[in-house]
Amino acid sequence: MSLTSSLHSLKISTSSNTQFLHGTTPLSLFSKPNFTPQNPSFSCLPPIRAMKTMQGRVVCATNDKTVAVEVVRLDTHPKYRRRVRKKKKYQAHDPDNKFKVGDVVQLEISKPISKTKSFLAVAVPPRTRSKKVEASAALLVMLVVVIMSLGFL
Repeated sequence: MSLTSSLHSLKISTSSNTQFLHGTTPLSLFSKPNFTPQNPSFSCLPPIRAMKTMQGRVVCATNDKTVAVEVVRLDTHPKYRRRVRKKKKYQAHDPDNKFKVGDVVQLEISKPISKTKSFLAVAVPPRTRSKKVEASAALLVMLVVVIMSLGFL
């Protein structure tokens, strides 16, 4: 008897402040697929861009117009917090078959060419030595020549 009396004493308010009662929610904000928040500080931020180019070494060049490139990156170990090398192989498009095993190439993202290829292999120009390195190499050669002329070598 007390249970039924307590249920009757409960009053369900049907005023406008209970919007979620019986599924009568105003879906004007949630039903729009292109809903953007009204906070203007988010719209001023630049868009986040993913990594578009990677650099790696060709490990397989036997397929026609395709090279397998191994990209090595450093990442922290989840438990030990030490930086470890992570390797991943990507298939890249090589339209002229000009890359051989061991070449260093740059991978640029492109539209998917096949099921596994969505990168384009681009040649990386060879590194040029700076003037300081060349000067120190020339100095080292001169030093070796002087030592050899004195008869120490």
